[in-house]
Amino acid sequence: MRDSIPEGWPYPRPDSPPLLDFVEAEQTLNVWLLPKFSMLTLFCLLEPLRVSNRFGRNLFAWRLLSSDGQAVVASNGVRIDVDGRLDDVDQHAHLMVVSSYEPEVTTTSRERSILRQVAAHGGWLGGLDTAPFILARAGVLEGHRIAMHWECIPAFRQEFPNLTISDARYEFGHGRLTGSGGVASIDMMLTWVESSYGPALADAVGRQIVHQRGNTDSVSMAHSRQLAHLPRTVVRALAVMEAHLSQVIPIPDICRMIGQSQRQLTRLFMAHFGETPKQCYLGMRLDQAQRILADSRCRVTEASLATGFTQPAHFARAYRQRFGEAPSTTAERGSLSAS
Repeated sequence: MRDSIPEGWPYPRPDSPPLLDFVEAEQTLNVWLLPKFSMLTLFCLLEPLRVSNRFGRNLFAWRLLSSDGQAVVASNGVRIDVDGRLDDVDQHAHLMVVSSYEPEVTTTSRERSILRQVAAHGGWLGGLDTAPFILARAGVLEGHRIAMHWECIPAFRQEFPNLTISDARYEFGHGRLTGSGGVASIDMMLTWVESSYGPALADAVGRQIVHQRGNTDSVSMAHSRQLAHLPRTVVRALAVMEAHLSQVIPIPDICRMIGQSQRQLTRLFMAHFGETPKQCYLGMRLDQAQRILADSRCRVTEASLATGFTQPAHFARAYRQRFGEAPSTTAERGSLSAS
């Protein structure tokens, strides 16, 4: 049995080591939790570090922080005690921001100033799920590739058009770590382990928690699998539509671009989606507008223009029919979450 173990395998301690104080550990991760954060993201962030400590050395400690030092309630309603306040963080620290729903409702200018201080003093900053909104508002993401939860991308791109958004599940390097949250946090932390202590330890931790590493966008993979059974002309038509949500192309022009008659394309769309190409295209644009309004400070007129609607009345009517509420109602919620 031992002969089958790869060379360089680090053997784990027979018992789980105690939780380490930052004085005992070689590296400490400070985690700032925002109300309604994702519990899954937090667990996936910390478990690779805990398991790393099983392999013979006291490598990692972590400190949970909140804005006021009080317990934070996650999106699943569980209350998590913390170790201190964000104000306590050292300016050279490793600081990870974890948020999910309504990421900026409770964020203050003082807290954004702390993020800028950490960045200015050479500490590294991370943000998971919706936290890149907070980091971007603090002005610490310029020049960095940014990964985030896929639902947030349209609103983020609309609000921060000069920042570079990545298709990866996480981005790690040059003092900034951003990611989509959830299980992608495991891969991000294993990358940190590997960069600090080598691939043998990172691979051993991955095996220990029964996780196969990767940084491919799982949403894109799922999307590709969904498209695999569709006719090629339908896939090409959808790609053209997705690429032209703001500058709408007439359906006859799309048909000419993909080499398909409008009658045949309509028949294929009705067979696979129960909608005409025009109806499907409209739905894609409205879904994009809803994501923009729900996750940013954008006004209704900005969201409508960003999705190709030049007549406000038409946009409002179509939006209400699809989502059961006026776009201004969605925008009001989005503005509150970003304020």
